[in-house]
Amino acid sequence: MIPEENYDSVENRMQSVGLALEELLVTAQKQDCLTIGIYESAKLFNADPDSVVLCVLAADDEDDVALQIHFTLLQSFCCDSGITILRVSGLQRLQQLLGSVDANRNQEEHRDLHCMLVTNPQADHFRLQEVGTYCQESRRLDQWVPELVLQER
Repeated sequence: MIPEENYDSVENRMQSVGLALEELLVTAQKQDCLTIGIYESAKLFNADPDSVVLCVLAADDEDDVALQIHFTLLQSFCCDSGITILRVSGLQRLQQLLGSVDANRNQEEHRDLHCMLVTNPQADHFRLQEVGTYCQESRRLDQWVPELVLQER
């Protein structure tokens, strides 16, 4: 339980990191440094795992067993490879940020935003550093896969 005087600072920190993550994902998408989708992510992990600097796993429904199995496998690979992992809820917000329809697919088919990989280790984006620091701090508090809630706007 978080003491009440620290609750506001924790909330502010999570909101700040959430905004940093949003900015990072949008920037990475614009710079073509964002891989979206579980299948596409698995292909990148197989081809070039060293290029991945952040793995974002997104789900609002914890009851989807198949998705949780995918997440477990991805988390294991990331832990073995030293890749920072962050679990988020707020798929609707991610769809707002990143676009819910892929131009190369049927307009009715939504993108798979359950797994996103940020690549390009040469990029020294300060938002990546902020998200990474949050993940490191969470791991020090025995939260091995840090979690974040993205707020709808």
